[in-house]
Amino acid sequence: MKIQRSGSIPSQRGSADYFTGQVRIDAPFAGEAPARVGGATVTFEPGARTAWHTHPLGQTLIVT
Repeated sequence: MKIQRSGSIPSQRGSADYFTGQVRIDAPFAGEAPARVGGATVTFEPGARTAWHTHPLGQTLIVT
């Protein structure tokens, strides 16, 4: 078990390769190899958007 305190992992700025505008990524966990699972909260500032892309293994979005 790995314990991480809330806020202990700094936010990352969304890469210009994948996003337009200001985007903040908070990724509290990622699967250990060979797992391919992860989770993140992605915050889009007004006018920001993501580049067109696909997720071959699927994706679950929670929009608030």
